[in-house]
Amino acid sequence: MRAPPPITTVAAAEAYRDRILDVLPEDAEFTPLMTCYLTDTIDADEIARGADAGVFTACKLYPAHATTNSAHGVTDIRALTEVLETLQRIGMPLLIHGEVTDPAVDIFDREAVFIDTILQPLVADYPELKIVLEHITTAEAAAFVTEAGPRIAATVTPQHLIINRNALFEGGIRPHAYCLPVAKRERHRLAVRRATVSGSPKFFLGTDSAPHGKGLKEAACGCAGIFNAPYALETYAQVFEEDGALQHFEAFASENGPRFYGLPLNEGVVTLQRAPTDVPDLIGDGATAVVPFHAGETLRWRLAT
Repeated sequence: MRAPPPITTVAAAEAYRDRILDVLPEDAEFTPLMTCYLTDTIDADEIARGADAGVFTACKLYPAHATTNSAHGVTDIRALTEVLETLQRIGMPLLIHGEVTDPAVDIFDREAVFIDTILQPLVADYPELKIVLEHITTAEAAAFVTEAGPRIAATVTPQHLIINRNALFEGGIRPHAYCLPVAKRERHRLAVRRATVSGSPKFFLGTDSAPHGKGLKEAACGCAGIFNAPYALETYAQVFEEDGALQHFEAFASENGPRFYGLPLNEGVVTLQRAPTDVPDLIGDGATAVVPFHAGETLRWRLAT
């Protein structure tokens, strides 16, 4: 499957944003925030121009071939000196998929190795750069973000709070539990969960939702990604309730992220209630049908209508 072209210019981001807005209902209250996809040849001046024009909100760093649609990603972060200096100067956040891609490194160790070999030197070289380590999965990541300065933050997905790597092999291969970064050992899940519900403003919601069709997941070489968006808030609420931390849920879901980005808080309100939510086995029809996270299960929270 060929990867779509990366969004690397202001014009491409504006066109993508317009396509999103064109399919929204007229009464939708939704503002898409566009990110610039970093490549080996990205133009630092174009990033600055996009920031000045209010088009680019952040830059996304995928190590090349680290995950789905990362074929155009960065092969050597050390070659991005001008870009990183520009981001630091203009205060634009760098969003990182934090895994090395060296095939000699075990897939379950790639996040921890990335932190040791790439992220720590990056933070040392660019101390004023705002960095979000996205969809963290390890105790090492939770500890690094907790102990780092105020310019380092992390997002956490619903699935990495719920499943460990055993979910991939329960009774056979479970492709709908496969995502990247891959789920880790139970001790890592618990460490990430403790950090998430702690009330620290350094951790906030980031679903990393990936709606791959059922056929693309249940294949000889299935896609990485979990489709969690339809029931993400319900899942997070259940986690915070189970851990006795509901008082921190609103900040995690709605406040910590925009405050780190320097964006205004949304004025609208979403209300959840303690009521059963039955998750369907499939969403959609035919070739485009997607298996959601928690398929066939009942969650304890529901979005109020």
